Amino acid sequence: MKSRHRISLLVTTAVSVMPCMSALAATTTAHPATRHHIAKPSSAAHSAAHPAAATATPAVAAPRKKKTDVNFTGEAETINVTTGTHATNRKARESSSPVSVISAATLRHSGMMNVADALTRTYASINVQAMGADSSALTSSIQMRGLGPNEVLVLVDGKRRHNTANITADAGPQFGSTGADLNTIPASAIDHIEVLEDGAAAMYGSDAIAGVVNIITKKQAHGMHTSVQTGANAYNGDGWQYKVDADGGVKWGNDGYLHISGEVYHTDHMVVGARDHRLIGSWPNNATTTGYYNGVVPNAMNVPADSNKIMSTPEETRESLAIDFGKTITEGVNFYGLITYMHRHGEAYENYRTPAIAPTMYPAGFSPLETSEENDYAATLGLKGDNFFGFDWDLSTTYGADGNKIGNKNTANTGMLASTCSTDPTSSYYSTDGCGWSPSSTRAETYRMAQWTNNLDFRRQFNIAHTVPMTLAFGGEHRLETYQIKAGTPPSYELGGTQGYAGLGPNSAGNWSRDIWAAYVDGDFHPLKHWDLDFAGRFEHYTDVGNTENGKVSTRYDVTSKIALRGTISTGFRAPTLAEQHYSAMNVDPTGASGLLPVSSTAARVLGASALKPERSVSASGGIVVEPVKNFHVEADVYQINLRDRIVGGGTVKGESAIEAIEAMGYSLPLNSITADNVSAYYMTNGASTRTQGLDIKADYMIRFHNAGNLNLSMALDLNRTRLHHNGTDTNGNPLLNAQNIAYITTAYPRSKIILNALYTVGKWDFNVRQTRYGETTSMLTYYDWTDKTLPCPSGGSLAYSNSCFAQFKNTPRWLTDIEVGYRFNSNWHLAIGANNIFNVRPRRVPQVNNSRGAQIYDQFSLQVPITGGYYYGRINANF
Repeated sequence: MKSRHRISLLVTTAVSVMPCMSALAATTTAHPATRHHIAKPSSAAHSAAHPAAATATPAVAAPRKKKTDVNFTGEAETINVTTGTHATNRKARESSSPVSVISAATLRHSGMMNVADALTRTYASINVQAMGADSSALTSSIQMRGLGPNEVLVLVDGKRRHNTANITADAGPQFGSTGADLNTIPASAIDHIEVLEDGAAAMYGSDAIAGVVNIITKKQAHGMHTSVQTGANAYNGDGWQYKVDADGGVKWGNDGYLHISGEVYHTDHMVVGARDHRLIGSWPNNATTTGYYNGVVPNAMNVPADSNKIMSTPEETRESLAIDFGKTITEGVNFYGLITYMHRHGEAYENYRTPAIAPTMYPAGFSPLETSEENDYAATLGLKGDNFFGFDWDLSTTYGADGNKIGNKNTANTGMLASTCSTDPTSSYYSTDGCGWSPSSTRAETYRMAQWTNNLDFRRQFNIAHTVPMTLAFGGEHRLETYQIKAGTPPSYELGGTQGYAGLGPNSAGNWSRDIWAAYVDGDFHPLKHWDLDFAGRFEHYTDVGNTENGKVSTRYDVTSKIALRGTISTGFRAPTLAEQHYSAMNVDPTGASGLLPVSSTAARVLGASALKPERSVSASGGIVVEPVKNFHVEADVYQINLRDRIVGGGTVKGESAIEAIEAMGYSLPLNSITADNVSAYYMTNGASTRTQGLDIKADYMIRFHNAGNLNLSMALDLNRTRLHHNGTDTNGNPLLNAQNIAYITTAYPRSKIILNALYTVGKWDFNVRQTRYGETTSMLTYYDWTDKTLPCPSGGSLAYSNSCFAQFKNTPRWLTDIEVGYRFNSNWHLAIGANNIFNVRPRRVPQVNNSRGAQIYDQFSLQVPITGGYYYGRINANF
C-alpha cells in the first residue's frame, strides 16, 4: 500500500527493511539458477531510480489501494532496491552490500521537520554537528560512518545530486565540505530513501566512500496528501517551527503520471542561555594581576548578561517544490523527468559586539546577523527503453545549481568609522565609500555551484553458456562542473570588513570549471544457485586532477534460507571540489580573525601549501544476515575504510605570520581591536591518512497480538573508530595537523550510537517510543579569554589562544528519549502529538577557560547530542 495513505509501520531507519529470509527460496525466478534475476518490476517509481535500471514498464504508477493507517507487513520490505546493484527485483536483505530502506512514514515518525534531521534521529550511522557556524549553519550536511559530508554521495532517483555552493569555512569536522543539502528537496516528495553503507566509487564515481544516500521520489498518478506540523523547544520557550506540505498525483493521458509536491517551512532562532564573560562583575577578582584579557578589565557595560547569542540555531524560511513526471512515448520507450526548486532565507547570529566596538552606531553594543538568500534548482530529463539489441537502456541529462548570496545585517565596518580611514586611493586605509560612517547591512559575497551531468546506461540479463545467469551493465557519463565567487560590496571587505562576517574582495573572486568523463562496467554473476558474485570497474578523467581507476568485488552466499554471508572489497576516490581548490574566506570576531587561503594563492604557498590531489580509499566489509525465528531479522557487518591523502584544514599559523599572509591576499585587519595571537591563517591540504573501523548491527522483530494490536521492535548499533595513520608536513617541514585538527577528524564522531525503537499500534491508536544513546566524543579545545595569560604553553608562547596546547574535553555518553502518540479519526485524518528529547538532555558544558567570551557553553563541533534540548510538536495528516 502507498505510504501516503497511512502511517506506515515504523522500522527504525538504521534497520534495513527486507522480506523474510524464508521467502527467498520460494521466489520465482527468470533464471532457474538464481533467485535474483526475476521478472522486471511493475512500478516505474523503482525502474527509473537507477541510471542503468531502464525497463519497459509503463510510466503510470500502481493503481490506488485501500487507505489504512499502519502497514503491519512492513511496506519497505516489498521494495526492490536499486542502490548498490544493477540487478532487478532485488530486496534490501538480498543485497551483497548492506542496504537500508527508510520509508516516508519512518521519517515522519521521527518528529523532525527536516530530512537530514529525520535521518540523524533514526539512522545509527548518520550524524550531524552539534551546531553549524556562520553560513554553514544554514546548510544541512550529514556525516556517515565517521567520515565527512564530502565522502557521502547523494543521489535522487539514481541521478547524482549537485552539491551546495555554501562551503563550511570554519574549523571543525565539516571543514571544507560542500555536500549535497538534503533539505533542498521537499519531504512530501520522498517515497523512501535507500542507504548503501559501503564504498561505491566503482559504480557511481567520486564521493561514494562512506556510502550512498539515494532519495526515491513519489510517482503516484492519484491521490493527495497534506500535512501541517508545528512545535518549539519547550524548555527554552523559543525555536518555534512550522511546516506545511502537500503532494498529489494525476494521470497524464492514459499512460503517464504527474506528481507535484510542495513545502513551506519556517523556524525561529533557538538561543542557548549563556552569560557573557566581558560584562563587569563576571571577571575574576585577580584579572588584572594574573594577566586575564591582556591585563585589562573591561569597562562597565549597560547591557544584559545574555546579549551574546552566538550559540543558537538560525532563523530560516524555506519554500520548495518538486515536479515528477513520466509518459510512454512509444511501445518500449518512456519519457521521464524531475524538477526541483528551493528558495531559502536564513539569518544566523554572530558574536555580540560590546559598546566599545562601534559606539557612534551602537552605543549599547550589537549582535551582527549573517544572512543567506539561496536558490537551489535541478532538472532531470530522460528516455529509457527495453530493447536496444536486447539491452535495457537509459539516456538522461541532469542540470543542477545552487546559488547563495551571503550578507550581513546589524553590522558595522569599524575601519570606516576609525580616524585612520582615508579617501586617498594611495592609502593602505582607503575606503571606497568614504569615511566617518558605515552601512549597517552589506552583501559579503555570492557563490554559485553548478553541475551538468549526462548519462547513457545499458543493461542486459542472459546466461553464460546457457548455465551461469549474468546481468551485464555498462555506460558512460560526462559531467561539467562550474564554480563562481563574486566579491561583496566594498564596505564588506575593506579596512577589515564588516563585523561578524567579513566579505570577499576582488582578489578572491573568479570563475572556475572542469570536465569529467567516465565509463564503467558491472557484471553480476550467479556461479551457483545460492552464490552471487559482482564485479565493477570505473575509469574517470578530470581535466584538473587527472585520471582515476577503481574497482569493486562483492559476493554473497545463502547458506540456508535463513542464513546468508556477504562481503565486499573496493577502491575509491574523491576528487577535490572546485570550492576546496579556490575558495578563500575571512572571519573577523571581536578580538581575532581567521583567514582561509586558497591553495593556489601566493600567500598559501608561502605558508607551505601545495596543489590538491584526489583522496584515495580502500574499503572492506563482511557481514551476516540471519532470521533466527519468524519475523525476527538480524544483520551484522564489520567494515574498514583506509583513506589516504584526506583533504583537511591544515598548516595553521597564528600571530604576525598569519597577519602577513592575510594581508598578502589583499585584506587588512582592524588591528586596533584585534589580539595578534588570536589571528590565524590556514589552507586546504592533503594532510592526513586515516583508518576507520566499525561494526553495524541491525535487528527488527514483529510481535502480533491479533485483536490486541501489533508491536514492532527494532534496534540499530553503530560502533565506529577513526585513527590517524599519517600526519603530513608542509613544504617547510612542519606538521599540517595539530592536536585539535586531528581530533576533528578522529574523535568528534560518536564512538557508538544505539537506537532502540518500539511502535505499538492498536485500533485507531499508534504509540512510538525511541531511545537513542550517543557514545563519547573527544575534542581538543582552545584556551580563550578567561585563561591566565601568564601561563605558558610547553611548546612555546602563552597558553591562551595557543595553536599547539589544547584542553582535552570529553562529551560523556547521553541518552535521548522520544515519544509520539497518534490517533486516526477516520480514513482521511490523523493527529500526532510528540516530544523529542523529552527530558531535555543537553551536551556536557565546557570549562570556563575554554568557553569563548562565556557564550559557547557547549562543544559545537561534537557530532553527539544537539544543543537544542527538548522539542514538543503536533502534526495533522490528511489523505484524500
